[in-house]
Amino acid sequence: MQQIFAYSRLYSFTYSVFKSIGCTDADAETATKALLSADIRGIDSHGVARLSGYVRLWQAKRINATPTIKIVHETPSTAVVDGGSGLGLVVAPYAMQVAIDKAAKVGTGWVSVRNSNHFGIAGYHAMMALQHNMIGMAMTNASALVAPTFSVERMLGTNPIAVAIPAHDQPPFVADFATTTAANGKLEILQRKNADTPEGWVQDEAGNTSTDANILKKNGALLPLGSDREHGSHKGYALGSIVDIFSAVLSGASYGPWAPPFPAYVPMPQNMPGEGLGHFFGAMRVDAFRPADEFKQHMDNWITRFRAAKPAEGHDRVLIPGDPEREMEAIRMKEGIPIVGSVVDDLKKVGDMFGVGL
Repeated sequence: MQQIFAYSRLYSFTYSVFKSIGCTDADAETATKALLSADIRGIDSHGVARLSGYVRLWQAKRINATPTIKIVHETPSTAVVDGGSGLGLVVAPYAMQVAIDKAAKVGTGWVSVRNSNHFGIAGYHAMMALQHNMIGMAMTNASALVAPTFSVERMLGTNPIAVAIPAHDQPPFVADFATTTAANGKLEILQRKNADTPEGWVQDEAGNTSTDANILKKNGALLPLGSDREHGSHKGYALGSIVDIFSAVLSGASYGPWAPPFPAYVPMPQNMPGEGLGHFFGAMRVDAFRPADEFKQHMDNWITRFRAAKPAEGHDRVLIPGDPEREMEAIRMKEGIPIVGSVVDDLKKVGDMFGVGL
């Protein structure tokens, strides 16, 4: 059974939990906005359903609620940020703002981050650039749950990529996607519903295709975008690898199979080559390439033409990346956010831990 919660109610609860683990007022606000952006955009796997996971990481002393976030190396257009083992929900907006500030001065800004944690949805951070007439990019490496093409060993995370591009009168173009066929959070949702996965999401420990939503607990793996070689999984594997290298090898974070696992109960990998999870952010000032208004008018033209593309039989329209999330946000801010019963129970346990009512 689902329960419906107003955004304001979830905001107050989540903010209080982050305050309870020791976050400052500002950091609790930043983390709450970033986390709940997933729920209001319909990405239920990365919103409040993850809150207890952050708390458990804090309990395991893998998250520092009062981190010292700092730039440890920079040039006019680039920087490396050390997140101080802080919440990725706090570290990522800091780093994205550094990228935006550099772009404002020199046209583009690129920031790689180490010593961080799970940062919520990538799209939230990329979209920070939109209000500055900039194109934003965000990506992160993650727990190793993905088998490369032809492998049975879990080597990569779901490693998402997000790109946000401003338009003039049309809503912005916002692509936010995992480099796997499905994100791990989608498996978690199916687990709560006792449902199977579609074909092509996962494989068992021998490399055979599976529809078991619990297969990761049985040494199975998620599959790269494309599912198998015949359907282009080597491309998803390559995309996930690029994210891992940009986010972690470039910054000094732990990469590949050494990326810190999100579940606090999973032991940390041995002989880790870096510090924490890594992220990568980019901001590009549109007028570093052509006048911003001119570009945005052409983006309107691009979007309008793609919307006008003839839909295939059985479909009423062609979508632009960002449409489903934007439409869901309008609905959920008005009608409330549905939370499945198992997540509600989980949140109540977290609330009881800190004396915070849901």
